[in-house]
Amino acid sequence: MDFVIAAVTWQTHAASLKMVREEVFIKEQHVPVALEWDGMDAAARHLLAFNSAGEAIGCARLTGDGSIGRMAVLKPWRGMGVGHGLLAKAVSLYRQQGWQKITLSAQVHAIAFYEQSGFKVCSEPYFDANIQHVDMQLKLLP
Repeated sequence: MDFVIAAVTWQTHAASLKMVREEVFIKEQHVPVALEWDGMDAAARHLLAFNSAGEAIGCARLTGDGSIGRMAVLKPWRGMGVGHGLLAKAVSLYRQQGWQKITLSAQVHAIAFYEQSGFKVCSEPYFDANIQHVDMQLKLLP
């Protein structure tokens, strides 16, 4: 199945970004609405994955502190490379901006997914939105 990944803004693509995140985080994982909508979206860069019909199927948020967050892929598209595509694009964008270290907060069940791209666990497990997470980082070569 084909998909494309585009860098977008909250101002132009909020509806698509909200749809993906509501489906994955709020409905599927039961993240409280107040925690999901934290007020940081307008200032962040976003990535959206679209299927061949132009429908949003995945997303990620890139903040100004070198952190990747709010990465989500709709259930029918998992295991098809969408998550890896989003992560690779995020890393590429941070690398182009000269970042030497990228961080993220990973749900514990997704540690191996991020490790495949070179991220390493750098914290003890903790709970965020009642879901166990760890901090991870990727050091980029200059």
